[in-house]
Amino acid sequence: MRRLSVVACAWLLCAACSEPPQKEIDRAQGALDAARAAGADTYAAQELKAATVALQQSHDAVAQRDYRLALSRALDANERALEAAKQAADGKARARSEAEGALAAATAGLQQLRTRLTAATAARVPAKELVSARRAEVNVQAALQEARAAAKNGDYLVAKERLNGVTGQVSAEIRGIDEAAVARTAKPVRRRR
Repeated sequence: MRRLSVVACAWLLCAACSEPPQKEIDRAQGALDAARAAGADTYAAQELKAATVALQQSHDAVAQRDYRLALSRALDANERALEAAKQAADGKARARSEAEGALAAATAGLQQLRTRLTAATAARVPAKELVSARRAEVNVQAALQEARAAAKNGDYLVAKERLNGVTGQVSAEIRGIDEAAVARTAKPVRRRR
């Protein structure tokens, strides 16, 4: 009885591998397409590449009539493509969160810079001492607009990249304004004779 069941399993396995595993190959291709649509090209490139290679190996095995290998590689490609889609979703969510944080920090920094520029102007700090800060204000505003547009389009990595270094630049300009304002308000002490 046991021998008969082993023979039956072997026969089923041979019968299953007597033709190409087209259903599994199609499933793997669908998973690859879904991973690409989820952004795996950007957020899970290595896993996507591994899935693509496995699917190609499956096609190569079909061409060589090695249907067992084709089945194995198609199943591997499907698994890797599903993992690439998961990594892409996680990476995109992380990039979105980081981009939103960078946007918030840059927006707050720009507001502080504008407040300090207004105060320095009211304190009659010479305009030539505020040229760099005014230029930074324009540059930060442009960077924010570009980053917001990229984030709106789902390009969170581009948005983050566009804001890279902005908060440091704003902080440096605020320090410069504060120093100029202190220098302006400090009056030399006159000694009476």
